[in-house]
Amino acid sequence: MRLYLFIIFAFTVITPYAQEDSPVDLNFGKTDALSYGEPEEVGLDSEAIDRKVGDIITNGIKKEAFPGAQVLVAKNGKIIFHKAYGFHTYDSIQPVALDDIYDLASVTKITAALPAVMKLVDEGQLHLDEPFSKYWTRWQNIDDKKDLTLREILAHQAGLVPYIIFLNEVMKKNGKVKKRFVKPSAKRRFSNQAYDGLYIKNKFNKKMYRLIDRSEVSKEKKYKYSGLTFLIFPELVEQLTGDSYDYYLEKNFYLPLGTPTMGFKPKAKEFANKIVPTEIDTLFRHTLTHGWVHDENASLLGGVSGNAGLFATATDLAKLMQMYMQFGVYDGKRYLSEETVKEFTKVQFPENENRRGLGFDKPLLNNSELSLEDSYPAPEVSADSFGHAGFTGTFIWANPKNQMVYIFLSNRVNPTRDHRNLYRLNIRSAVQQVFYQATLPSE
Repeated sequence: MRLYLFIIFAFTVITPYAQEDSPVDLNFGKTDALSYGEPEEVGLDSEAIDRKVGDIITNGIKKEAFPGAQVLVAKNGKIIFHKAYGFHTYDSIQPVALDDIYDLASVTKITAALPAVMKLVDEGQLHLDEPFSKYWTRWQNIDDKKDLTLREILAHQAGLVPYIIFLNEVMKKNGKVKKRFVKPSAKRRFSNQAYDGLYIKNKFNKKMYRLIDRSEVSKEKKYKYSGLTFLIFPELVEQLTGDSYDYYLEKNFYLPLGTPTMGFKPKAKEFANKIVPTEIDTLFRHTLTHGWVHDENASLLGGVSGNAGLFATATDLAKLMQMYMQFGVYDGKRYLSEETVKEFTKVQFPENENRRGLGFDKPLLNNSELSLEDSYPAPEVSADSFGHAGFTGTFIWANPKNQMVYIFLSNRVNPTRDHRNLYRLNIRSAVQQVFYQATLPSE
């Protein structure tokens, strides 16, 4: 069965358009599946959108916020804007194309780990308000973790530390890798590939779990973003379902949604699409990170993780976000219950000044009262909207109230993660705002 699904996946063809005037036929036809349209069809001014988005992105490239980017917006079930700008790198050799595949970084949390968790909640295999240690049994005897609920964990309300730099465990002080954890070629106990010529010990995930077990938990329950359990979720999915994490996602979401580029380790799949590179890594990989996950923790898991590691095109991301925005349904098929999607996408602990949903990010609690510079994301988004940002320069957002999906993809970490003008110039929110302010005057 796995081989059969893999063959389907390998030969499912999607050719997103490489020029803005040549839309791909996505075989959409039903009312709850995306189709292509013009901004004017949904009451928006195409001329104003083109000019303003182009100005913002061009200024971002000029200020080295990123070498290139692309923007996709769907409204009322129609993709009404999809354009690419700039190049893969600052050498201006490879132009950005609309079918490019991007490293999604933390967007992986809501496009890989979260749909799996939501489905398991739907099926009653996970419960939000029971101790997570009921399922992740190694926490049952850890005093500061045994009573943490899945709801607290997903809403970043559990007090877990934000991040552990596991790369410190495989690197010597002189910058060389520890051979007991990393080999230059694949071996029987070293088959998890982090990059060309870097193979990680298969059981390194057990060391990760031990360090997570020992990590501190804050006694004060307040909002503190933590990605630690997203490193655990792949193993938990396998324990509960008997399927590997990536296979479970392909079988239940990516293949039936028709999102063939969405997945892990794209270099191994030999897509015709170009993969956008990320950072020039001077510490671990000692080269331009290209085709393999940028996030070091995910790389130490062989590129398959819940915190990072997923790659996709903008059109594939739009389908998944449209499914969420339609509360679990896409193209006539139900993937998740309406009740579960609504629960995961609502604010969980507003009394603690925590804006987060379950896994999903949400607008600031007073977002509509703020200026563009102070808001997150654009102040015009509604309170029921949701999405997530990624460290590499990615951002996806869905707004059920006005039926808009917004996808922003870039590689702002090229050539180095020190490039932070994407944040300083508030580019992603500024572009998003354009689509809320481009309403045509009523006749």
